[in-house]
Amino acid sequence: MKITRQLAIILGFCFLGSVISTVLGLKIPGNVVGMILLVIFLCSGILKVESVEEVSNFLLEHLPFFFVPAGVGLIASIGSIRNCWPYLIIIIFISTVVAMVITGITVQILKRS
Repeated sequence: MKITRQLAIILGFCFLGSVISTVLGLKIPGNVVGMILLVIFLCSGILKVESVEEVSNFLLEHLPFFFVPAGVGLIASIGSIRNCWPYLIIIIFISTVVAMVITGITVQILKRS
């Protein structure tokens, strides 16, 4: 019952974020809004980490499984992207470098605080 409750909390935040995103007409996806709300509730102490810890750890341990549909979709659309490989490689490289730099800067800022 504990795991069901934890999953219901996470899914509830996801649903709440979707409702807020739809009602307010935000350009941000609802699941992102829901996760931002979850972080706010966790950081403020309104919701304890123990309330979602087990399900969160399970989802993180099995995270690669959630990328399988995206990989299959990419393979299924190989005909559409066959001529774009050089551009895709460049975009992947640049976005990886940008993500690494921003992550490094963020960690340095947070370590100073």
